[in-house]
Amino acid sequence: MVNTKLETQRKTILHFWLNDIRSAKEIHQRTKIPLRTIERNLQKLRETGTVERKHSSGRPSKVTQTLARSLGQHIRHNSASTTRQLSLLAREKHDIPVSHTSIWRYMKKKGYKSSIPLGTPMLTSRHIETRKAWAQAHMNTNWGKTIFTDETAFDLFRNKVSRWHKDGNRPIRRLPKVRQKVMAWGGISLKGRTPLFCFTDIMDGPYYVNILQTQLLPVAKNLCGRGWRLQQDNDPKHTSRVAKEFFAQNKIQVVEWPSNSPDLNPIENVWNIVKNNVEKRMPQNVDELKQFMVEEWEKIPQETIKNLINSMKNRCELILENNGDRIGY
Repeated sequence: MVNTKLETQRKTILHFWLNDIRSAKEIHQRTKIPLRTIERNLQKLRETGTVERKHSSGRPSKVTQTLARSLGQHIRHNSASTTRQLSLLAREKHDIPVSHTSIWRYMKKKGYKSSIPLGTPMLTSRHIETRKAWAQAHMNTNWGKTIFTDETAFDLFRNKVSRWHKDGNRPIRRLPKVRQKVMAWGGISLKGRTPLFCFTDIMDGPYYVNILQTQLLPVAKNLCGRGWRLQQDNDPKHTSRVAKEFFAQNKIQVVEWPSNSPDLNPIENVWNIVKNNVEKRMPQNVDELKQFMVEEWEKIPQETIKNLINSMKNRCELILENNGDRIGY
Protein backbone atom coordinates (compact mmCIF):
# COMPACT_ATOMS: atom_id res chain seq x y z
CA MET A 1 0.00 0.00 0.00
CA VAL A 2 1.34 3.41 -0.99
CA ASN A 3 1.99 5.89 1.81
CA THR A 4 0.41 8.99 0.26
CA LYS A 5 2.09 11.35 2.73
CA LEU A 6 5.57 10.07 1.86
CA GLU A 7 4.70 10.10 -1.84
CA THR A 8 3.62 13.75 -1.60
CA GLN A 9 6.83 14.63 0.25
CA ARG A 10 8.94 12.91 -2.42
CA LYS A 11 7.16 14.79 -5.20
CA THR A 12 7.60 18.09 -3.36
CA ILE A 13 11.34 17.51 -2.89
CA LEU A 14 11.66 16.53 -6.55
CA HIS A 15 9.88 19.73 -7.59
CA PHE A 16 12.43 21.86 -5.74
CA TRP A 17 15.30 19.74 -7.13
CA LEU A 18 14.12 20.28 -10.72
CA ASN A 19 13.93 24.02 -10.06
CA ASP A 20 17.58 24.04 -8.87
CA ILE A 21 16.64 24.48 -5.21
CA ARG A 22 18.81 21.79 -3.63
CA SER A 23 19.49 23.03 -0.12
CA ALA A 24 17.90 20.74 2.45
CA LYS A 25 17.62 23.63 4.89
CA GLU A 26 15.81 25.86 2.41
CA ILE A 27 13.36 23.12 1.39
CA HIS A 28 12.71 22.38 5.07
CA GLN A 29 12.00 26.06 5.80
CA ARG A 30 9.54 26.26 2.92
CA THR A 31 7.73 22.94 3.39
CA LYS A 32 8.33 21.82 7.02
CA ILE A 33 9.12 18.34 5.69
CA PRO A 34 11.48 16.62 8.21
CA LEU A 35 15.09 17.51 7.46
CA ARG A 36 16.23 13.86 7.48
CA THR A 37 13.57 12.96 4.92
CA ILE A 38 14.74 15.78 2.66
CA GLU A 39 18.42 14.85 3.01
CA ARG A 40 17.68 11.17 2.28
CA ASN A 41 15.75 11.98 -0.89
CA LEU A 42 18.31 14.54 -2.06
CA GLN A 43 20.99 11.86 -1.67
CA LYS A 44 18.84 9.46 -3.69
CA LEU A 45 18.48 12.09 -6.43
CA ARG A 46 22.24 12.62 -6.56
CA GLU A 47 22.89 8.89 -6.82
CA THR A 48 20.03 7.68 -9.04
CA GLY A 49 18.37 10.80 -10.45
CA THR A 50 15.01 9.80 -8.95
CA VAL A 51 13.06 9.70 -5.71
CA GLU A 52 10.85 6.84 -6.91
CA ARG A 53 10.60 3.67 -4.84
CA LYS A 54 12.03 0.53 -6.41
CA HIS A 55 9.42 -1.85 -7.78
CA SER A 56 10.07 -5.58 -8.04
CA SER A 57 7.37 -6.49 -10.57
CA GLY A 58 5.75 -5.20 -13.74
CA ARG A 59 6.86 -4.72 -17.32
CA PRO A 60 10.52 -3.65 -17.47
CA SER A 61 11.06 -0.13 -18.76
CA LYS A 62 12.88 0.39 -22.02
CA VAL A 63 14.65 3.28 -20.32
CA THR A 64 17.46 1.49 -18.53
CA GLN A 65 19.37 3.01 -15.63
CA THR A 66 22.28 3.76 -17.95
CA LEU A 67 20.00 5.47 -20.46
CA ALA A 68 18.26 7.37 -17.66
CA ARG A 69 21.60 8.81 -16.50
CA SER A 70 22.50 9.70 -20.07
CA LEU A 71 19.15 11.44 -20.60
CA GLY A 72 19.57 13.40 -17.37
CA GLN A 73 23.09 14.52 -18.30
CA HIS A 74 21.97 15.46 -21.82
CA ILE A 75 19.02 17.51 -20.58
CA ARG A 76 21.17 19.38 -18.06
CA HIS A 77 23.37 20.57 -20.94
CA ASN A 78 20.69 20.75 -23.64
CA SER A 79 17.44 21.61 -21.88
CA ALA A 80 15.72 22.55 -25.16
CA SER A 81 16.04 19.01 -26.56
CA THR A 82 12.84 17.47 -27.94
CA THR A 83 11.65 13.94 -27.14
CA ARG A 84 12.42 12.96 -30.76
CA GLN A 85 16.02 14.10 -30.29
CA LEU A 86 16.22 12.13 -27.04
CA SER A 87 14.82 9.07 -28.80
CA LEU A 88 17.52 9.44 -31.47
CA LEU A 89 20.14 9.72 -28.71
CA ALA A 90 18.95 6.43 -27.22
CA ARG A 91 19.28 4.66 -30.56
CA GLU A 92 22.62 6.10 -31.66
CA LYS A 93 24.49 6.18 -28.37
CA HIS A 94 22.99 3.22 -26.49
CA ASP A 95 21.49 1.10 -29.28
CA ILE A 96 18.12 1.14 -27.49
CA PRO A 97 15.07 1.46 -29.79
CA VAL A 98 12.67 3.57 -27.74
CA SER A 99 9.96 5.78 -29.23
CA HIS A 100 9.67 9.48 -28.53
CA THR A 101 6.29 8.84 -26.81
CA SER A 102 7.98 6.39 -24.42
CA ILE A 103 10.59 9.04 -23.72
CA TRP A 104 7.80 11.55 -23.06
CA ARG A 105 6.05 9.18 -20.63
CA TYR A 106 9.33 8.50 -18.85
CA MET A 107 10.12 12.20 -18.52
CA LYS A 108 6.64 12.93 -17.21
CA LYS A 109 6.90 10.09 -14.70
CA LYS A 110 10.17 11.51 -13.40
CA GLY A 111 8.61 14.91 -12.86
CA TYR A 112 10.00 16.71 -15.90
CA LYS A 113 7.92 19.32 -17.68
CA SER A 114 8.79 21.34 -20.77
CA SER A 115 8.06 25.02 -20.08
CA ILE A 116 9.16 28.38 -21.40
CA PRO A 117 11.60 29.85 -18.84
CA LEU A 118 10.28 32.67 -16.71
CA GLY A 119 11.76 35.95 -17.86
CA THR A 120 13.61 37.90 -15.19
CA PRO A 121 15.83 40.99 -15.30
CA MET A 122 19.53 40.27 -15.65
CA LEU A 123 21.71 40.87 -12.61
CA THR A 124 25.13 42.43 -13.05
CA SER A 125 28.01 41.65 -10.70
CA ARG A 126 27.38 45.03 -9.07
CA HIS A 127 23.71 44.16 -8.50
CA ILE A 128 24.69 40.84 -6.94
CA GLU A 129 27.19 42.37 -4.52
CA THR A 130 24.70 45.09 -3.53
CA ARG A 131 21.99 42.50 -2.91
CA LYS A 132 24.28 40.42 -0.70
CA ALA A 133 25.32 43.46 1.34
CA TRP A 134 21.70 44.60 1.69
CA ALA A 135 20.51 41.16 2.78
CA GLN A 136 23.27 40.91 5.38
CA ALA A 137 22.45 44.37 6.73
CA HIS A 138 18.67 43.75 6.91
CA MET A 139 18.64 40.17 8.17
CA ASN A 140 17.02 41.20 11.46
CA THR A 141 15.32 44.44 10.45
CA ASN A 142 11.96 45.15 12.07
CA TRP A 143 9.55 45.93 9.21
CA GLY A 144 6.67 46.91 11.50
CA LYS A 145 6.81 50.59 10.54
CA THR A 146 7.51 50.10 6.84
CA ILE A 147 5.00 50.67 4.05
CA PHE A 148 5.98 48.71 0.93
CA THR A 149 4.81 50.53 -2.21
CA ASP A 150 4.87 49.97 -5.94
CA GLU A 151 2.97 50.56 -9.15
CA THR A 152 2.10 48.02 -11.82
CA ALA A 153 0.11 47.63 -15.05
CA PHE A 154 -3.09 45.60 -15.37
CA ASP A 155 -3.94 44.38 -18.87
CA LEU A 156 -7.50 44.21 -20.08
CA PHE A 157 -7.91 40.71 -21.56
CA ARG A 158 -4.88 39.35 -19.67
CA ASN A 159 -4.40 35.65 -20.43
CA LYS A 160 -2.17 34.05 -17.80
CA VAL A 161 -4.54 31.92 -15.67
CA SER A 162 -4.64 28.16 -16.39
CA ARG A 163 -8.06 26.59 -16.91
CA TRP A 164 -9.12 22.93 -16.81
CA HIS A 165 -10.08 21.25 -20.07
CA LYS A 166 -10.25 17.79 -21.63
CA ASP A 167 -7.67 16.61 -24.18
CA GLY A 168 -8.31 18.10 -27.60
CA ASN A 169 -10.60 20.82 -26.22
CA ARG A 170 -8.15 23.47 -25.09
CA PRO A 171 -10.03 26.69 -24.30
CA ILE A 172 -9.71 29.54 -26.80
CA ARG A 173 -9.86 33.12 -25.67
CA ARG A 174 -10.04 35.74 -28.40
CA LEU A 175 -7.78 38.69 -27.64
CA PRO A 176 -7.58 42.08 -29.33
CA LYS A 177 -4.34 42.94 -31.08
CA VAL A 178 -3.91 46.06 -28.96
CA ARG A 179 -4.80 45.60 -25.30
CA GLN A 180 -5.71 48.49 -23.04
CA LYS A 181 -3.90 48.90 -19.74
CA VAL A 182 -4.67 50.49 -16.42
CA MET A 183 -1.90 51.41 -14.00
CA ALA A 184 -2.23 50.94 -10.26
CA TRP A 185 -0.32 52.23 -7.24
CA GLY A 186 -0.65 50.74 -3.77
CA GLY A 187 1.08 50.15 -0.47
CA ILE A 188 1.02 47.39 2.16
CA SER A 189 2.12 47.13 5.78
CA LEU A 190 1.80 44.72 8.68
CA LYS A 191 -1.28 46.55 9.94
CA GLY A 192 -3.10 47.34 6.72
CA ARG A 193 -2.92 48.75 3.22
CA THR A 194 -3.38 52.00 1.35
CA PRO A 195 -6.25 52.52 -1.06
CA LEU A 196 -5.53 51.22 -4.56
CA PHE A 197 -5.08 54.18 -6.91
CA CYS A 198 -5.91 53.44 -10.55
CA PHE A 199 -4.80 55.71 -13.39
CA THR A 200 -4.15 55.81 -17.11
CA ASP A 201 -2.04 58.98 -17.23
CA ILE A 202 1.69 58.85 -17.85
CA MET A 203 3.51 58.90 -14.53
CA ASP A 204 6.38 61.33 -14.08
CA GLY A 205 8.03 62.73 -10.96
CA PRO A 206 5.34 65.35 -10.15
CA TYR A 207 2.53 62.85 -10.81
CA TYR A 208 4.20 60.35 -8.47
CA VAL A 209 4.52 62.98 -5.76
CA ASN A 210 0.83 63.83 -6.14
CA ILE A 211 -0.05 60.14 -5.57
CA LEU A 212 2.03 60.07 -2.39
CA GLN A 213 0.47 63.34 -1.25
CA THR A 214 -3.13 62.20 -1.77
CA GLN A 215 -2.97 58.41 -1.29
CA LEU A 216 -0.12 57.74 1.14
CA LEU A 217 0.22 60.63 3.59
CA PRO A 218 -3.43 60.59 4.77
CA VAL A 219 -3.19 56.93 5.89
CA ALA A 220 0.51 56.40 6.71
CA LYS A 221 0.35 57.31 10.41
CA ASN A 222 -2.76 55.20 10.94
CA LEU A 223 -0.98 52.23 9.36
CA CYS A 224 2.38 52.51 11.11
CA GLY A 225 2.26 55.35 13.62
CA ARG A 226 4.97 57.96 13.97
CA GLY A 227 8.37 57.25 12.48
CA TRP A 228 6.95 55.23 9.58
CA ARG A 229 9.21 54.44 6.63
CA LEU A 230 8.57 54.31 2.90
CA GLN A 231 9.83 51.46 0.74
CA GLN A 232 10.04 52.06 -3.00
CA ASP A 233 12.22 50.74 -5.80
CA ASN A 234 14.77 52.78 -7.72
CA ASP A 235 12.55 53.81 -10.62
CA PRO A 236 13.74 57.22 -11.95
CA LYS A 237 10.39 58.78 -10.98
CA HIS A 238 10.91 57.66 -7.39
CA THR A 239 14.41 59.14 -7.21
CA SER A 240 13.67 62.33 -9.17
CA ARG A 241 14.56 65.76 -7.79
CA VAL A 242 10.91 66.62 -7.13
CA ALA A 243 10.41 63.35 -5.23
CA LYS A 244 13.51 63.90 -3.09
CA GLU A 245 12.32 67.42 -2.26
CA PHE A 246 8.92 66.03 -1.25
CA PHE A 247 10.54 63.47 1.06
CA ALA A 248 12.69 66.15 2.68
CA GLN A 249 9.79 68.58 3.15
CA ASN A 250 7.59 65.91 4.74
CA LYS A 251 10.42 64.29 6.72
CA ILE A 252 9.78 60.89 5.14
CA GLN A 253 12.40 58.23 5.75
CA VAL A 254 12.96 56.17 2.59
CA VAL A 255 14.34 52.65 2.91
CA GLU A 256 17.48 52.12 0.85
CA TRP A 257 16.63 49.43 -1.71
CA PRO A 258 18.88 47.32 -3.99
CA SER A 259 18.29 47.86 -7.70
CA ASN A 260 16.72 45.19 -9.87
CA SER A 261 15.32 43.26 -6.90
CA PRO A 262 11.56 42.66 -7.27
CA ASP A 263 12.04 39.24 -5.63
CA LEU A 264 12.75 41.04 -2.35
CA ASN A 265 9.56 43.10 -2.38
CA PRO A 266 6.47 41.40 -0.86
CA ILE A 267 4.10 43.71 -2.73
CA GLU A 268 5.14 41.98 -5.98
CA ASN A 269 3.49 38.82 -4.64
CA VAL A 270 0.38 40.81 -3.81
CA TRP A 271 0.23 42.17 -7.37
CA ASN A 272 0.34 38.62 -8.73
CA ILE A 273 -2.57 37.56 -6.50
CA VAL A 274 -4.67 40.56 -7.51
CA LYS A 275 -3.93 40.17 -11.24
CA ASN A 276 -4.89 36.49 -11.23
CA ASN A 277 -8.11 37.16 -9.32
CA VAL A 278 -9.04 40.03 -11.64
CA GLU A 279 -8.40 37.89 -14.72
CA LYS A 280 -10.64 35.12 -13.39
CA ARG A 281 -13.51 37.61 -13.37
CA MET A 282 -12.84 38.38 -17.08
CA PRO A 283 -13.50 42.15 -17.22
CA GLN A 284 -14.86 43.27 -20.60
CA ASN A 285 -13.98 46.97 -20.52
CA VAL A 286 -11.74 49.45 -18.71
CA ASP A 287 -14.43 50.46 -16.21
CA GLU A 288 -14.93 46.84 -15.17
CA LEU A 289 -11.18 46.33 -15.01
CA LYS A 290 -10.78 49.26 -12.59
CA GLN A 291 -13.72 48.08 -10.49
CA PHE A 292 -12.39 44.53 -10.21
CA MET A 293 -8.87 45.79 -9.45
CA VAL A 294 -10.09 47.77 -6.45
CA GLU A 295 -12.38 45.00 -5.23
CA GLU A 296 -9.73 42.29 -5.44
CA TRP A 297 -7.14 44.54 -3.76
CA GLU A 298 -9.49 45.08 -0.83
CA LYS A 299 -10.37 41.35 -0.62
CA ILE A 300 -6.83 40.15 0.06
CA PRO A 301 -6.74 38.88 3.67
CA GLN A 302 -4.52 40.96 5.91
CA GLU A 303 -3.05 37.69 7.19
CA THR A 304 -1.72 37.03 3.66
CA ILE A 305 -0.07 40.44 3.56
CA LYS A 306 1.35 39.92 7.04
CA ASN A 307 2.86 36.56 6.08
CA LEU A 308 4.47 38.04 2.96
CA ILE A 309 6.07 40.88 4.92
CA ASN A 310 7.20 38.48 7.64
CA SER A 311 9.03 36.51 4.92
CA MET A 312 11.63 39.29 4.62
CA LYS A 313 14.08 37.52 6.96
CA ASN A 314 13.80 34.33 4.91
CA ARG A 315 14.29 36.30 1.68
CA CYS A 316 17.49 37.79 3.08
CA GLU A 317 18.73 34.34 4.10
CA LEU A 318 18.00 32.95 0.64
CA ILE A 319 19.78 35.85 -1.06
CA LEU A 320 22.92 35.00 0.90
CA GLU A 321 22.53 31.24 0.29
CA ASN A 322 22.17 31.94 -3.45
CA ASN A 323 25.22 34.21 -3.40
CA GLY A 324 23.14 37.23 -4.38
CA ASP A 325 21.28 35.56 -7.24
CA ARG A 326 17.51 35.43 -7.76
CA ILE A 327 15.34 33.69 -5.18
CA GLY A 328 12.05 31.86 -5.60
CA TYR A 329 9.66 34.55 -4.45
